[in-house]
Parts: sequence; C-alpha cells; structure tokens
Amino acid sequence: MREEQGHLLIVDDDETIRTTLARYFTKQELAVAEAADGDQALAAVGARPFDLVILDMVMPGRGGLEVLETLRRTYSPTDLPVIMATARGESSDVVEALRLGANDYLVKPFDLGVAVARARTQLLLKRSVDRIACLERDLVRRNAELEAANHRLKSDLEAAAKVQKALLPRGLLEIPGVRLAWHFQPCHELAGDLLNVVRLDDRHVALYVLDVVGHGVKAALMAVMVSRAITQLLSPSQPREAGRLCEPRLMSPDRVVATLNRTFPWDDQTGQFCTLLYGILDLKTGKFDFVSAGHPGPLSIPLTGKTLSLTAPGPPLGLGAGKYRASSTTLRAGDRLYLYSEGVSEARGPSGQCFGQARLVQTLEQTRTLPLPDALVAVVHRIEKWYGPAAPHDDVTMLTIEYTGAFIDLPRTARAAGRGARAGAKRT
Repeated sequence: MREEQGHLLIVDDDETIRTTLARYFTKQELAVAEAADGDQALAAVGARPFDLVILDMVMPGRGGLEVLETLRRTYSPTDLPVIMATARGESSDVVEALRLGANDYLVKPFDLGVAVARARTQLLLKRSVDRIACLERDLVRRNAELEAANHRLKSDLEAAAKVQKALLPRGLLEIPGVRLAWHFQPCHELAGDLLNVVRLDDRHVALYVLDVVGHGVKAALMAVMVSRAITQLLSPSQPREAGRLCEPRLMSPDRVVATLNRTFPWDDQTGQFCTLLYGILDLKTGKFDFVSAGHPGPLSIPLTGKTLSLTAPGPPLGLGAGKYRASSTTLRAGDRLYLYSEGVSEARGPSGQCFGQARLVQTLEQTRTLPLPDALVAVVHRIEKWYGPAAPHDDVTMLTIEYTGAFIDLPRTARAAGRGARAGAKRT
C-alpha cells in the first residue's frame, strides 16, 4: 500500500475522460468512483467519504463551480481537496474556482503524469492534515483524562491530608499543670512530620515530634504508621471493662523508642527512615524524660536564665542497633520547652542560607514574654519571613509547652471516682 492511497471521485460528463482517468488512477492503487454530472457528484459525496475530487468545470445542468460552492458549505479545502478540470484554460474561470475554494486545477487535454503528481500532492497534504487533526483530538482527550486524573489525585490528597490532620492534637490542649501550643505546616499536600500529645494518666503526659525522610505520599504513610504504632504502645494493656476506665501504659521513653526501632527496621526497597523525639512530662514535679532517635533535641527556655539546648543522641529509627538512653530535665513554673523538626532550624532563605539553631534560640528568647500561643505565632512568622514568598522546602513542625506547676494531686480515691464518673458518662 502506498502512503498516498485514498478514495478518489472523478466528475466529468465525458465518459471517455472518466474511464481513462479511472483506469490510470486505479493503477496508482487508488480507489476510484465516477460521477457523470453535478447531482451524481453531490450524491456520491453525501453517501461516502472521499479524499480527493477531480471536478470538471463545465457540465450540463449543475456546473462545476456550483458543485464546488455547494461542497465548500460543508467541507473545507483540507477536509475534501478539489482539483478543477477545465478545457478552456481561461484565467477568469481558474481564478473564480480558486476563490470558491478549489485546491488546484488541471487543463484539458490532461497530461496524466501531471494529473497524478497533483493528485498525490493533495492526497499527501490531506493525509498530513488528517494526522495533525487526529493528534489534536488525541491530545485533547489525553488532556481531559489527565485533568480528571489530577482532580482525582487532588481529591485523594485532600482526603489523606484530613486523615493526617485528625492525628494532631485538637486545638490548644488544656491540661492542669501545663500550657501547650503547636504548629504544623506541610511543605506539600501531605507531611512527613507529625506531632501529638497523649495524656497517659492524671500525672503524666507524653509528647512527641517525628520526621520521616523525604516528602509526599510515601513519607506521609510512614509518618501515620509510626504515629499509630506509638498510639498502640500507649494503649491500655487490659481491655476496657464495665465500670472501669483503663489508663494508657506508662512505658519509659527508651522502651518506647527501642520498640519502634524494632517495629520499623531499615527496608532497602523503600529507603525510608524516621527521626523521633519522644518524652514524658511529670506534671507534678516538672521532670521531662526524653529520648531522641536522630532528632533535634528540645530547647529549654527558662523563665530566667539562658536557653539550654538539650541533647540525647541516638540513631534514627531503623538505622541503629536499637540502644537508646533517656535524658531528663526538670522544668520550673514558667519554663518553656520547644520540640521541633529540622524544617524549622533548616528553613532556607532566598539565598539558600538556613535559619539555624542560633537564630531560632534568639527568636525564642525575644518572644519569651509573650503568652505561649502568641509566642509560637511570632516564631512561625519569623521563620516564614526568613524563607520569603517561596514555599518551605521542608515541613515546619513545632510543639511547645509551658510548665505552670499548677498540678493538683487528687487523692487516689478521688481520681478513681472521677474516672468512674467519666466512664459512666461515656456509656450514657
């Protein structure tokens, strides 16, 4: 099959001319149909598609120019090329035919070689135009499919982001003995960071900030998995019984982190690991025991005195031998503690320079006299001003606590009665 192969309609009232042209074009592997006048030509074009029409200028009844004008009301020159055939060779007829939309013309008697060459040219042009039109239609279809896929992806990411945010503390938590505030800003739709505050019992609160390497869906999934694993570790060891409200388990930070390290070993296929700062605050004494698994240590901002950068070196989850040792600090009334992810200290400015821990400490000290929520807002504003109009390159996560020392140590019987009342209210 030749590339120029197509369907040709020859329109001429002279049967000899039609037969000669039909025979010659058939040898060129073209499918040829014939029409003896204008009415037959229009009927043939209406019955089936053609790639080219060779149309006689002068015919009895409906002439070639009238047929051409009728065809152009429906078919453009690229949709249906038309070559006019004239025996007169008068320029006025040719000009009028071209004005009405003819693609080319032939002069009788025909030079068959010229006729074939001009026919091939028009067929090749039509084939090229058809391919372009096909590509455009395919592009439109693919763009529509891509837009639909992007819409579905956006909807899925928004739903996943809602699930992820549901794992965060609800608002500013009110726990006797401590004030809390937090900030969570993913650099993309989903974050590789998470934070939470868990009330372990009447006296102890667990706090953690975790950071999964990388961004996007893969990092977010692991962050949720680690957060769920922490929740399970802190869940009551005994099932809830009627009339009895079981409290979460009070596991030491080093045991919690070591267990997580075993739960999330290094995987060559995913290439993921996670850093974690996990600690337990004693609301009565202000003692904070914590473990860092490759995570920045907390910053202690005392009511009076210099800021302390606390450290508890340990490998990220899944990368070390699983040995962790807890460190501790004791807060006094008015002291503050900041837990944060690397997206805070490593926030990049327009020049690529990191915000840095020294500038973070300076900012915390400058906002020390503000109420805790306002201080956190001021710190975040300073970081946002640092990286400018561009989006942060990493998640920005901060959890801050202020120890008030206003812990009320209820008698054990009163605590048990309170728990029983809460359990009864929930059942009701």
